[in-house]
Amino acid sequence: MKLYFSIIIIVITFLGCKKDTPNADLNYAYLGGEIINPTTNFVVLSKDEVVIDTVKLDVRNRFIYKIINLNEGMYTFRHGGEYQMVLLEPQDSLLFRLNTLDFDESLVYTGEGDKKNNYLINHFLENEKEEKKIVKLCQSNPSIYEKHIDSLKDEKEKDLNSFIKRFETTPLFEKIAKANINYSYYSNKEVYPFIHFGKDKAAFLNSIPESFYSFRKDVNYNDTFLSKYYNYNTFLRHNVSNISLKIHDNHSENNSFDRTSICYNLDRLELIDSLISNAKIKDDILHYFTLMYLSKSQNNENNETILKSYLNKSQNDKDKKMISDYVKSLNSLKDGEFLPSTQLVDYDDKEVDIFSLIKEPSVISFWSSAYFSHFKDSHKKLIELKEKYPETRFITINVDNYNIDKSKNILLSYGFDLKNEYQFKNPKEAKNTLAIYPMTKTIIVDRNKKIVNSNTNIFSIHFEDQLLGTINQ
Repeated sequence: MKLYFSIIIIVITFLGCKKDTPNADLNYAYLGGEIINPTTNFVVLSKDEVVIDTVKLDVRNRFIYKIINLNEGMYTFRHGGEYQMVLLEPQDSLLFRLNTLDFDESLVYTGEGDKKNNYLINHFLENEKEEKKIVKLCQSNPSIYEKHIDSLKDEKEKDLNSFIKRFETTPLFEKIAKANINYSYYSNKEVYPFIHFGKDKAAFLNSIPESFYSFRKDVNYNDTFLSKYYNYNTFLRHNVSNISLKIHDNHSENNSFDRTSICYNLDRLELIDSLISNAKIKDDILHYFTLMYLSKSQNNENNETILKSYLNKSQNDKDKKMISDYVKSLNSLKDGEFLPSTQLVDYDDKEVDIFSLIKEPSVISFWSSAYFSHFKDSHKKLIELKEKYPETRFITINVDNYNIDKSKNILLSYGFDLKNEYQFKNPKEAKNTLAIYPMTKTIIVDRNKKIVNSNTNIFSIHFEDQLLGTINQ
C-alpha cells in the first residue's frame, strides 16, 4: 500500500509540477485513494453540493483524479451511502485509504496536503468521542459544567497552536480549524439544558446565568462559508432548539417539557424563519426539523399542521415535494390498515410480495450498508428477539440499490442467517411507500396483515410490550 501511494505521489507530482514554467496554471489538485470493501464501483466528487465528477474505481478499487481550475476549500467524496469532507488547496496531491466497514475511523491521508486533513479527520473523531463525555458532564451544575468544557476548548486550542508551529499552514486551514473548535464549544453550551436531568427544562434554562450564552452575540446565523460544516450545523440545531424552549415556555401551560409536542415544534419552525435569512441555510434546517418531527409522530392531524407550516417557510421545491410525499405515505400507514403490497427479492433471487409473507404476527425492520453500526446492532438484537418470540415472524429488508450479492455477502460475512432476509426489488419506490425514515424504523403487523404500529423501534423500551400486545390479540 505504501509503495503504491509513493509511486502515485511521484507520478502526479511529475505530471502536475510546472512551477518552472512561467505561464503554468498551478490552480489544480489531485485526489485519489483506495477503498477496502467497496459498496459500489465509483466515487462521487462534489463541492457545495454540485457534483464535479463520478470517478470509477479500477480493478484494485483505487482511483486518481485531477481537479483543474480548483476552487480551494472543502470538497466532498461519497461512496455508497457514506461521505466525508476534505480540504483541497492549490497543488495538493492527496490520497486516502479507507474501509467501508469502518468508514471514518479507518480514513487515513497521505501525500501533499495530508497533515491538515489528518488533523481535521482526527478532530472530527475526537468530537464524536467527546459527545459521550458531555452526556455525563451535563449532569453538573452550570459553573462546573462550564469549567469542564472551557478546559476541553483550551486543550483543542493548544493542540491547534502546536500544529501550526510544527507545520506550514494556510489562513484557510486555520480559519476552518478554529471555527470547528468554536462551534463545537458553542454546541456543548446549547445542548446543556436538554441533556441535564430533570423534566422542567424551561425552569432549569431560566436558572442558567445570562453570561453562559454571551457567545451568541458573535454568531453569524447566515455564514455561507461554514454552512457545509458539521460543527456549524450541529450548533445551529442545538441553538434554535434552545431558544425555542424559552419562547415555548412563555405560552405553554405544561410544566414538563415535551420536545415532540406540536406547539414546541411549530415555535421552532417560526424561530428558524425569523432568525435565518440565508435561503439555503434556512431551508436545510427547516427540512431537518420537519423530517425529524414527522419521523416520530403518529398523529396525522399534527403531521398536516407541521407540513403546512414548513411549506409556507421553505423555498426548496425539491425538499417540499419530498416532505409532502413522506406525509402522504405516513398517512396511508395508519394503524388498523392493511400493509401496502411491496415486491421483495430473497437471496435465492426469487421475487415475493411482502403481503404474502404475513401469516402470523410479524416484525418488519430495515438495514443499509451505509449505516453499518445499525446493521450489526439490529441483527444481533433480532437474534435475541427471535429466541424470545418464536411465534413471531421477523422480516428484515435491505434497502440498498445494488446487486443482491453485495448484501448477501455482508450478511454471510457476519454469520447472519439468510432466512427471512430480503431486498427491495424497487428500493426507491418501496422506501417511499413504507416511509422508511429513519433507518431504525420498524413496523409491527398482526396475523391479519394489518398494521399495529407503523413507526416503532426494536431498541425502544416499549417495543416488547407493543409486540406482546400484538401476539396476544
